[in-house]
Amino acid sequence: MSYTALARKWRPHRFEDLVGQEHVLRALTHALDTGRVHHAFLFTGTRGVGKTTIARILAKCLNCEKGVSSRPCGECATCREVDEGRFIDLIEVDAASRTKVEDTRDLLDNVQYAPTRGRYKVYLIDEVHMLSAHSFNALLKTLEEPPPHVKFLLATTDPQKLPVTVLSRCLQFNLKRLSLTLIGERMKFILDAEGIVYDPKALRLVAQAADGSMRDGLSLLDQLVSFGGGKVEEAPTRAMLGTIDRDHVTRIADLLAAQDGRGLLEQARELEQWSPDYGQVLAELASLLARVALHQTVREFEPDELFDVEVVQRLAGSMSAEDVQLYYQTAILGKRDIDLAPTPATGFEMTLLRMLAFRPLPTGAAAGPGAAGQGRSAAAASGASAGSAAASGSSPRSAASRVEATSFEAASIATVSAIAPVARAPASLPEKIDAAGWLELVMQLDLSGLARQLAGHCALVAHEGALLRLALDPRQQLLRTRAQEDKLMQALSRHFGVPMRVEIELAAAPEVDTLAQAQQREAGAVLEQARAAIESDPTVRALKDRLGATVQADSVRGRNRQE
Repeated sequence: MSYTALARKWRPHRFEDLVGQEHVLRALTHALDTGRVHHAFLFTGTRGVGKTTIARILAKCLNCEKGVSSRPCGECATCREVDEGRFIDLIEVDAASRTKVEDTRDLLDNVQYAPTRGRYKVYLIDEVHMLSAHSFNALLKTLEEPPPHVKFLLATTDPQKLPVTVLSRCLQFNLKRLSLTLIGERMKFILDAEGIVYDPKALRLVAQAADGSMRDGLSLLDQLVSFGGGKVEEAPTRAMLGTIDRDHVTRIADLLAAQDGRGLLEQARELEQWSPDYGQVLAELASLLARVALHQTVREFEPDELFDVEVVQRLAGSMSAEDVQLYYQTAILGKRDIDLAPTPATGFEMTLLRMLAFRPLPTGAAAGPGAAGQGRSAAAASGASAGSAAASGSSPRSAASRVEATSFEAASIATVSAIAPVARAPASLPEKIDAAGWLELVMQLDLSGLARQLAGHCALVAHEGALLRLALDPRQQLLRTRAQEDKLMQALSRHFGVPMRVEIELAAAPEVDTLAQAQQREAGAVLEQARAAIESDPTVRALKDRLGATVQADSVRGRNRQE
């Protein structure tokens, strides 16, 4: 009983069956249909993305008995023989096993002879970068001026190793790595045609493991069908690939959101019984966190099959955007360094603890034993900047003249304290906060990052007891997230010592009186003063009068200086 692997059985035989390489197919289709077919093509790309498949289809297009076109009939003797790998005028060469110059010369000795049956003699050289330098030299002359009946189709996974002289003689097409969606959809199509029951979540896992290669994905799918007894289900897929149930990853993310260090360690110890690939666990955790971050930024973002929408939405509401970014960065760095740990399990546990250890505490929080990390504070400072005025004139001396001047620009520089700051007594809540009072209040609040930007781009609309109604600059609406609003309310509550609420709406026009715009106006005014000072400087005026120099206003630029 013979069995044909899925990767071979479902190998495309027409351009229409290929997926993910539309930019290549469009160029080849136009060339074939207009009769402008180059004599040498180079297909590059990672393994299993369709390099030799496209080359074989191109050979069939050139030699179809019904004429040269982008749509070979697939029924004539030539088309069938190309599909079956026995067409005499399609000479396939594996350069990895024929690297010697003698092999190349033997191959080229037959170039001058006309094709036996077909319209063109097609040389398909796979992994062409493996040829030796002498082999490339032997190939160059024929590659540059081949007989009219010869076409060269070269394929390689490493085009950097090809001589420039070869690259310049070929039309080069770079095939892209295939996306998870394209690989998954193709596998669904094949399984439906084969009548095999499958779980979409299992296909997503296989598509991830394929790493952009359709052939690798179909080979894994073949293995999975045998492993799962004719079915493609999630549990057998995870067992075969060595991945853990995604519920474990979701549980870890929930414990991170709850800042539960003991629970994280217990979960990590529980995973030991599965002997998982801890680097893969961190990769899946990073994948989940990436989806959470996307949902926080784009509310209408829909997660894929791997993680339920409810899970992503729950985590997006229980984690701040800063924490998600911190956890993601720590996860991918932990995956990179896990091989350096005493054991993979120890490296995994330390990565989880590092996520908690480096999480900043709000100002005034005590950093005692068992605290998640050190506190942080933000300070605003005015920065001085230096600008340069370039003098230019008609003489060489004036062209070399440059004047250094000083200008000042307002800047806010966030500094992180090395230790937890001393808690201060909360301010009393005033009966009425006006617009000017709001601007002063923003500068006093314990805020940093996106939450501080959100406050800085809001103007006060009304103050009603413990409620502040704010108008957000519509150009900064992406800053308005649930996590940042919560941070702003928490900062106000800490500042006044009573629970505060905020309601934020988009301003009708961008011209709202916010702290950010006030600082921008102040910085612009100071910069204009600096430019005026440069213009009135005696040295600058002397250079202008004597040498015909001019001051380049744009050269007066800001440079932060912490005071």
